Amino acid sequence: MSFSSIYGQKGPIAVLQSAIGKERVPHAFLFYGAEGIGKRTTALVFAKALNCEKGGADACDACTSCRKIESGNHPDILIIEPEGQFIKVADIKGLQDRMRFRPLEGARRVVIIDDAERMNITSANSLLKTLEEPSPTNVFILVTSRPHLLPLTIPSRCHRLRFNPVQRDIIAAFLEKEHALASDKALILAASAGGSIGRALSLHKGDYLVLRDSILGRISKGILDPLGCLALAGELAGDREDIQEALDILKTWYRDLLVFKETGRAEALINRDHAGDIGRLAGFTDVEGILRGIRAIDRAAAAIERNVNKPLTLETMVFTLFANKANFVEDSRRRRTGR
Repeated sequence: MSFSSIYGQKGPIAVLQSAIGKERVPHAFLFYGAEGIGKRTTALVFAKALNCEKGGADACDACTSCRKIESGNHPDILIIEPEGQFIKVADIKGLQDRMRFRPLEGARRVVIIDDAERMNITSANSLLKTLEEPSPTNVFILVTSRPHLLPLTIPSRCHRLRFNPVQRDIIAAFLEKEHALASDKALILAASAGGSIGRALSLHKGDYLVLRDSILGRISKGILDPLGCLALAGELAGDREDIQEALDILKTWYRDLLVFKETGRAEALINRDHAGDIGRLAGFTDVEGILRGIRAIDRAAAAIERNVNKPLTLETMVFTLFANKANFVEDSRRRRTGR
C-alpha cells in the first residue's frame, strides 16, 4: 500500500510528502481525527515512504524494506498498542533504550503508538522524556481519536495533523473498487458510516443492510398499532452492541425526516432509497415531534449502555415514538376536517 491507495486524506498526505521531499521530517507527529478514517494506515505508509529503498515521496511497494513493513517484519518499525485498557508502561520505557542506537536496517526508526490517549500518566511522562531528546533517525507517530485525553505536554511536542471524515462518495467509490460492492449498496453503507471507511467496512462484514431494510421497512409503513410497536421492539432486540446499531439505524430515519422537512432535498438523505416514504411521512410530522423522537432514541441508547432492562427500554421507546406520531396524525386529521 502507498499514499496513492489511501482514500479521502489528500491534505495530511500532501503535508507528509512535502516533509519527505524537503527532508524536513519532524521527530514526532500527532495524527488525530475520528475512528476508522485512515490514520493508522497513513502512519504505516509514511513509515514505508521514509524507508523506501527507491527514495521519493511515496513507497514503491516493491523493495525489500516496503515488503517487510507491509508484512510486519521490519525491525525498525515499532507499533505499540494497548493491552487491555491501557498501553503498558514497560512498552514505553523500553523505547528509551532502543532510541539510543541507530536503526538496524532502515534510514529511520518509526514508532507508531496507536490509541495513544490510552497511555496512563506514568507512560505519558516516560514518552515525554524521549520526545524532549529527539534524534534525527527516530520518528514518533501518535495516533488517536481522542486527543483531548492526552496530557497537554504531549501534543505540544508533536507536529499535529488532523484527519477529516471521508466524504460519502469517496467511501462509496472505495467500497465499489476495493470490495466489488454494487453501487446502490455502496452508497447506503457510505451514507451510514459517518465519514469512516473503517465503519463502512464493519457494516459491510455484518448483517447491517438486512437489519436496516427490516427496521426501515416496518417504520415506513407508519406503525400506529400496539402489535406493530411490539414487533418493531423485537426487531431492535439483541446484545448491547446489536441494539445500539439498531438504534443508530432508527435515528438515521428521524434525522432524514428532519432534513427533508427543513430542506426538501432527497440527495441529502442517508436513506435515499426510502426517499418516497420519508417525504410522505415528513408531510404530516412536525419538527418538534421529530426532535422528541430523536431524544427518545438517545434516552434509550443511554439506558441500554447502563444495562437497564433491554426489552422494557425498547418497548417504552417504541410506544413513545409512535404514540407521538399517532397524536399528531389525529391532530392533523381534525384540522383538515374541522372536527
